[in-house]
Amino acid sequence: MPSPFPGMDPYLETPKLWPAFQHQTLACLYQILLPGLVDRYRARVGTRSYVSETPLFTSIIREQFSEEFIEIRNRTDGKLVTLLEVVSPANKSTAAERQAYLDARQVALNQKAGVVEIDLVMQGKPMLNYSRDGLPEYDYAVTVTRSNAPDRYEIYTATLQKRLPKFKLPLAADDRDALIDLQAAFARAYDLGTFSTQIDYKGAPHADVPLTAEYKTWTDDLLKQMKLR
Repeated sequence: MPSPFPGMDPYLETPKLWPAFQHQTLACLYQILLPGLVDRYRARVGTRSYVSETPLFTSIIREQFSEEFIEIRNRTDGKLVTLLEVVSPANKSTAAERQAYLDARQVALNQKAGVVEIDLVMQGKPMLNYSRDGLPEYDYAVTVTRSNAPDRYEIYTATLQKRLPKFKLPLAADDRDALIDLQAAFARAYDLGTFSTQIDYKGAPHADVPLTAEYKTWTDDLLKQMKLR
């Protein structure tokens, strides 16, 4: 059963479901991307680990976390060509996770690689600082940074009420981009992860998801129309 939402599903923004959703989304993006890569490249899903420290009275609680990403490298010399990230709620709301993400991004830029950030999270603070002037109102975004213009961004946006965008994923500077349909990746990830059987649409999304009054009304009406309430 597909998600009842036309694009991103805000009910996935929970600590219980997000890790599995992030994993499935990256796996589906990898599957969509791989057939279009010529023999010039190799792609893989990698894992980044980091430790979060939380003070508690006179002690410190240390927790280890890991997050996946996709990297595309030249097959001949192994040079990083493109880093693709799916941002997590933890990246946007906790210091250690945020810094680990930004450090990995900077390493990729220092290697003169392209970086693609897929942000399907409404909660928390945006990872990247850039002017929103001239952009439409949006809830989700894909931000593309090209290797030959590290200070410029290409931004593809969507709202809760719209399908997720297609975007151009940069490869080597002398090669054409790969066109990725994010909505198709999301739909496949939602289906493979059997999230329809794990979400109770009779309740509200996680409390940290900042739905406006207008979005709450729209969501209620949508779920009623879909006979999920």
